[in-house]
Amino acid sequence: MDNTDHLARERPLLIYDGDCGFCRYSVDYARAATGDAVHYRPFQAVGNAFAQFSTQDYRDAIRLVEADGRSHGGAGAAFRALELGGHLALWARLYRALPPFAAACEWVYRLVARHRGAAYTLGRCLFGPQLRPARQQLTTWLFLRLLALIYLAAFGSLAWQAAGLIGGEGILPAEDFFAAVDARYGPRKYALLPSLLWLDASTASIQALGIAGCALSLLLLCNRGTAWVLPLLYLCYLSLYHGGQRFTAYQWDILLLECGFLAIFLPHAPTLFTWLYRWLLLRFLLQSGLVKWWSGDPHWRDFSALDFHFETQPLPNALAWYAHQLPEPILRAGVAFTFAVELLVPFLILLPRRPRQLAALLVALFQLAILLSGSYNFFNLLTLCLCVLLLDDQCLRRALPRGLRDGPGRRSPRAGPGTVAIALLYLTLSTLWLGATANRVPLGELPRALLYWSSPWHMANGYGLFAVMTTERPEIVFEGSRDGRQWRAYELPYKPGDPRRAPGWATPRQPRLDWQLWFAALQRPEDNRWVGAVVAGLLQGSEPVLALFAHNPFPDEPPRYLRASLYRYRFTTFSERAEDGAWWRREYLGEYWPVTAWQLPVERRH
Repeated sequence: MDNTDHLARERPLLIYDGDCGFCRYSVDYARAATGDAVHYRPFQAVGNAFAQFSTQDYRDAIRLVEADGRSHGGAGAAFRALELGGHLALWARLYRALPPFAAACEWVYRLVARHRGAAYTLGRCLFGPQLRPARQQLTTWLFLRLLALIYLAAFGSLAWQAAGLIGGEGILPAEDFFAAVDARYGPRKYALLPSLLWLDASTASIQALGIAGCALSLLLLCNRGTAWVLPLLYLCYLSLYHGGQRFTAYQWDILLLECGFLAIFLPHAPTLFTWLYRWLLLRFLLQSGLVKWWSGDPHWRDFSALDFHFETQPLPNALAWYAHQLPEPILRAGVAFTFAVELLVPFLILLPRRPRQLAALLVALFQLAILLSGSYNFFNLLTLCLCVLLLDDQCLRRALPRGLRDGPGRRSPRAGPGTVAIALLYLTLSTLWLGATANRVPLGELPRALLYWSSPWHMANGYGLFAVMTTERPEIVFEGSRDGRQWRAYELPYKPGDPRRAPGWATPRQPRLDWQLWFAALQRPEDNRWVGAVVAGLLQGSEPVLALFAHNPFPDEPPRYLRASLYRYRFTTFSERAEDGAWWRREYLGEYWPVTAWQLPVERRH
């Protein structure tokens, strides 16, 4: 028997039943959480040191004896011990201040105490063989390094294409766009379109902003100046997002902005904002599944969507050709897996560590399947990064190489009032977006106003991809001619063109013209007047516009005539490909943009 009186006088002593597996399991957690602030001893080692407690008292509930002689039992002892160790202080104060809350806690404690065996089994299933406090220092450190790589890919890709897309000689010049917004909205322009490009939207400024974003990404990757680098990264990407117009109006862009906004506060309150990131992933998955089901699309409802997806997705890669040939039962199973991951798995995110780890695994497998069969730039990679935050340090240390296991050594800071206020604002906005999914929940005037004024900052967003499955693949092909009779095609880097050319792999880069032309081919030409600006750029031999293409059939001088033809593409079968090596079959559908001669002006419209 040890000197327990002496221990209790030094610091609080928590006494538990050493023969109870659940008690030892829980005490391991408390010991790790409180450190040296509390002593722990089984009552079998305490003996009769505390006459006020009988053996039955110890078996009924844990007992905490403080240095001044005060004692606590049951839930009160648990709250007080954790409070002394710097945890659950708010809950401990509520326990002392609200008798009904205290009574409810004690009722739950007694219920668990009467079923310790079942609680022990359940605890091991949910938390693993060892119960430890969930630390987030390593996970947040790793997430920010991965986010830096995503930012680097996003900024680098956009900076390289910016001159041709939104530069002064590009398809939709940002200078014209900002001037039009200024003329229409006046001083309101800053609230409606927050962007550094209001200072200067020239090609040089746009590219400089992209290069600055790359430099800031490298600083974040090297863990330098995180406190000021993260806000600047968010502001730079937000500026380019608004300047990019339709070329940046994609869900991965707003997802990156939302992740970037939360990242600003992640180092200041890792635990709180880790849970907000988990809430983001839950919303993202759930909304993506809900819009598919609520759309009423028959191909989602009858599980035939993957019969078309691999062939008709915006930028398929070579593996998509093979996936398209898979047997029908496998494709049906793939749709079922999609619904399971998007509609059921999100709720595992709210559960303890083992179900949450299962969610991370299933979401990661789902994203890897998409990543391998299509080119969605950094979208899937960013979602995989979010999966990291479903884990905790204990899990990561087993998976990471030895050199990365330690991560940061300092203790996680606690959230201040300002940080908590930001978190509450974000939670409000994101919940409103979730409720507004597919217009299923009517919003009042105040919530609509809140979403309207916060939307330009993209702190929280609504999501939902492929609500209606595309069943055919029309493609726009730009063709030039010197005489109006013989036509030669311009090839884009990743969009289908020459049927014999294998589909390319674009990830993590996003060829934004390729992507936007996929949407344009599904719509009317009059809704995509900007296609005329592409025609004009090719006729004029604009170097920034030509840089967006993989092949220029007129390297010496521009053609005299140019047109945009519309074709229907489909994947070849195994036998067709064996016959001539082609990946695609295509059928001419007609003219998308009429024949345009170089001397005729082409109107540029958004």
